[in-house]
Amino acid sequence: MKKTFLAMALLALAGSAPAQTRTAFEPGKTWPDNKGAHLNAHGAGALYDQGRYYLFGEHKVAGPKGNSAQVGVHCYSSKDLYNWQDEGIALAVAPDGSGSEIEKGCILERPKVVFNKKTGKYVMWFHLELKGQGYAAARTAVAVSDKATGPYQYVRSYRPGAGQWPLGFKEEWKQHRPGEKDLKWWTPDWTKAVAEGLFIRRDFQPGQMARDMTVFVDDDGKAYNIHSSEDNLTLHVAELTDDYQGFTGRWNTIAPAGHNEAPALCKKDGKYYLLTSGCTGWAPNAARSFVASSVWGPWKQLDNPATGLQANITYNSQSTYILPVAGKADSFIFMADRWTPKNPIDGGYIWLPLSFEGDQPRLRWADRWDLNAFNQLKDKAPTAQ
Repeated sequence: MKKTFLAMALLALAGSAPAQTRTAFEPGKTWPDNKGAHLNAHGAGALYDQGRYYLFGEHKVAGPKGNSAQVGVHCYSSKDLYNWQDEGIALAVAPDGSGSEIEKGCILERPKVVFNKKTGKYVMWFHLELKGQGYAAARTAVAVSDKATGPYQYVRSYRPGAGQWPLGFKEEWKQHRPGEKDLKWWTPDWTKAVAEGLFIRRDFQPGQMARDMTVFVDDDGKAYNIHSSEDNLTLHVAELTDDYQGFTGRWNTIAPAGHNEAPALCKKDGKYYLLTSGCTGWAPNAARSFVASSVWGPWKQLDNPATGLQANITYNSQSTYILPVAGKADSFIFMADRWTPKNPIDGGYIWLPLSFEGDQPRLRWADRWDLNAFNQLKDKAPTAQ
């Protein structure tokens, strides 16, 4: 008994004591994995595959250096969404001096993994900024693997839409206009110019910017990369190729000059729902919501989905993904991060059930909740008239 107690005490001191089995979500609290360490999967996406969930997120380290990629993308797996097993680093950054686009010290954010049924490959997309260039590169990048847990092999990065106009782009919008670069930002004339391609024209040849992003696979198997573009002023949705590793050239804009980032997308009853945040750096702000009958739009802006205390800062968090719950129709988990840029490894996670009031997505705070909440939400749902 003494030896057992001593071993447990040593494990605890080392920070690797086995975690107790969890039976609920506790938003904002420390979330230990099977080794007792707080989950290290920031800006995460999730994949359900063959009876298991896989969580992919940015692996952070302590101190300001943790705001750049020092390790890579961390992967965890779970059968119940409460308890997560550490699966290691799914995509490792390349060594210093390698010349790789994902060299240690680059910025690698918001990884999302989808499975391609045609190729049998797992495809990871993420926002990439090249080492030493701050946020100037504004690229989206792809890696592939034969296994959900990896290792993933880096393929390449893109500026989407190079040499291609968005859907429905008018002929008269394709020409530069005298004085357009001198327009004062946020004026009605400037807002109109943004909607009519001010930044699209600027980036037509090199390709459009691609920062905060998510990937969405539709019911028909087609996949889309949704990302902040045009200096974070306008969201773009771009169709991926059949193997999910490139772009078809079909793309469109969402909410021009709306200044949205952190996109997260789901589909319910044939409609597409998009949750985003405003652009306030690392500081949280009020979430936004949109609805459309087609992924190409038009998108209608709705209200702030969050309710109650701290709704104006989305419970001190920012959206990263909307996870459909396997086996529970029309049940979605809103996944968000609490960013701590001074010590990124301390960042927390806010997971909450997403409900709907007609077309309006809704979030309500809960200190503790479990998947039975979705049964209760359906019991309270209004009856269609």
